[in-house]
Amino acid sequence: MKGRQKVQITSNAQAVLSARYLSKDREGNAIETPEDLFARVASAIAAAEKNYGLSDSAVETVRDEFYDMMASGRFMPNSPTLMNAGRTMGMLSACFVLPVEDSIDGIFRSVRHAAMIQKAGGGTGFSFSRLRPAGDLVASSGGATSGPISFIKVFSEATNAIQQGAFRRGANMGIMRIDHPNIIEFINAKEDLTKLTNFNLSVGVDDGFMKQLREAPDAEHVVYNPRNGKPSKLRKEDGSCWRTVEVFDTIVNHAWKTGEPGMIFIDRINADNPTPHIGEIEATNPCGEQPLLPYESCNLGSINLIKCVKKQADGKKVFDYEAMSRTVHLATRFLDDVIDMNKYPIPEIEEIAKGNRKIGLGVMGFADVLYELGVPYCSKEGVTLGGEIMKAVNDQSHLASAKLAEERGVFLNWEGSVWEQKGVRMRNACTTTVAPTGTISIIANCSGGIEPLFSLVFFRNVLDGRKFTEVNQTFETVAKERGFYSEGLIRDVAEKGSVQGMVALPEDVRKTFVTARDIPPDWHIRMQAAFQKHCDSSISKTINFSNEAGEADVRKIFLMAHEHGCKGVTVYRDGCRENQPMSLSEKKIAKEADPVLTAIVRPIAIPDVMPAVKVKQMTPFGNMHVKIVVDPQTEREREVFAQLGKGGDVATSDLEAICRIMSLYLRVNGSLDDIITQLDGIGSSLSIPTKDGRVTSLADGLASALKKYRKAKDIAGIEALLLGRVDLNSVQKGIKSIRQASHGGQSASGAFKVKCPDCSGDIAFEEGCAVCHGCGYSRC
Repeated sequence: MKGRQKVQITSNAQAVLSARYLSKDREGNAIETPEDLFARVASAIAAAEKNYGLSDSAVETVRDEFYDMMASGRFMPNSPTLMNAGRTMGMLSACFVLPVEDSIDGIFRSVRHAAMIQKAGGGTGFSFSRLRPAGDLVASSGGATSGPISFIKVFSEATNAIQQGAFRRGANMGIMRIDHPNIIEFINAKEDLTKLTNFNLSVGVDDGFMKQLREAPDAEHVVYNPRNGKPSKLRKEDGSCWRTVEVFDTIVNHAWKTGEPGMIFIDRINADNPTPHIGEIEATNPCGEQPLLPYESCNLGSINLIKCVKKQADGKKVFDYEAMSRTVHLATRFLDDVIDMNKYPIPEIEEIAKGNRKIGLGVMGFADVLYELGVPYCSKEGVTLGGEIMKAVNDQSHLASAKLAEERGVFLNWEGSVWEQKGVRMRNACTTTVAPTGTISIIANCSGGIEPLFSLVFFRNVLDGRKFTEVNQTFETVAKERGFYSEGLIRDVAEKGSVQGMVALPEDVRKTFVTARDIPPDWHIRMQAAFQKHCDSSISKTINFSNEAGEADVRKIFLMAHEHGCKGVTVYRDGCRENQPMSLSEKKIAKEADPVLTAIVRPIAIPDVMPAVKVKQMTPFGNMHVKIVVDPQTEREREVFAQLGKGGDVATSDLEAICRIMSLYLRVNGSLDDIITQLDGIGSSLSIPTKDGRVTSLADGLASALKKYRKAKDIAGIEALLLGRVDLNSVQKGIKSIRQASHGGQSASGAFKVKCPDCSGDIAFEEGCAVCHGCGYSRC
């Protein structure tokens, strides 16, 4: 490929490419450049053009166009295509849906197929609605089945056992219909977030349920045994019947507590099924944006919308729909070629992939476009613009697919499809999907999908442990052009994550440069609905809530999502997952507590050498240094030591006495939570204000230090704490969550932090996925 375009990428994109995409030698050293990568992918995909009679020179022309489209950042295919195109493995699809049949043979056939897919780096979606309920008859053995939840655990453990070639961790979606007899157990399945860690869960809700919820919420909820279709009323343990509203509120409660389950509006999805004669859609891929028939696969790519903003002669910036259309047509051709060049893990997937030829062309960089054009995300103008852009993408991709049908023929299952009924000859049964773009948006240097930015300023982590600050380009440019840029401003924005509340900045700047936490949840839904209206498949998006949001807020959003035409909804309440292990621990203690001592409990002996975590805490008597000694094997706290920098003999002796009693209690397997509960809030004649709230006594200060440690342990794990990878000061900020009145959102400085497992940066929940903007880690 002569005279190929030089790739202009950020240092963070280079780091992501080196870590996850570039070919390496046996020592792990990169042996290709970004230019080599895009050339490899372009050559591999353009080879499909030979199947349709193009000459060698014409194929080279297409190859060069594919290369330029990726090298310029105008389009990126999904990660498996970047990783595997032109390599031996050759699997180019990201995700698949597998059927789960109601038999041991069928269940474990799907487990085996999932293992083959995940070994190659793919994710899998399943519907468990076909499985008979727990306790139901098994004719072959005369016994009773253990039910769907037990088999979901089997799938999850199989994923745990598979190493995905160091590229991607296994990801699954589990769906169960709202009318399955085990639906309550399914809703409760992830109350303990240490279980089913490889699964996202969503409830498949039909229109009948939503209608009854609105018209007769107190009606008894009816379920159907999938083995024989027999209806019955869903009963509680006490024999009373579940009401429709109670089932819905149980979903809401768990989504509020943990972010799961989500909701999939299954009837709406099937209303848009282009090939109903082939089958009914029962499940989606792991991130929920791609509803698929059994054995179908995701074939995804995204255009970078920020590349379609141009400046007119008068200096005004506008969106260039013509430039976007050119990219859409070329990207549609690219994705259709991927189907031919893909190496599929099992024959059933290849058959239906080539039979329906579904592609999912999506978008990224939408938030950047709004910044460039000065349009607020949470505004009617912003929502209208989003809908107009997606309509243009959808319309042009349909035109491109129809043109390909003229050249190459319609998809094999076209006869009997919705497209045949419309009299439209199409190459692809579906053409558009808005998928997560976590790492590919970093490569393209743009915002992810249709999500607002997580923050205007990021701390990027580099390999030698240093951090450097990365500022959103548009914000930095506007700040400099309008004269309010300063290093102090950037530090303040980095600390707060947002410009809301900074009254010194112009009002229009504060309205335009909003981040995810500044935007009220209902505006998230309005934006999702605007894109969904013009999207063949679905939208990967997370509806972010502040930590103080109540269950009523989540309830409202679930109802609003259905009313506005969304096909699914995923929520995340800031801090909910960090709190969960704590509440589970408290519940476990309550259940296991025994008021009767049947034997004398002796303190356990501890080794002479044990690791500890040090926490600094302000008190009315000066700075206190607290050391929590931890058993690294059991992760239980065994001793607490504390010293005062000053404070006098009385305070020092009191502190030593408290620590001795605490340590004795911990060595008889007492709970640190019990200690915190007893010490927290104890008052005295001396108190001191701190940035985290007033400390009212020596004991209260000790409780504050222990809470800081406990929160860090819950979020990052004891190993990261002992290795010094956790910033305890940032954790303490998470304990004090502050509601931000502006825009009905919350202050990012009060946000709870979930740490990246790769670089310890902050995880953002967006696009239905967990993403680290510091290093490119993505759970999807």
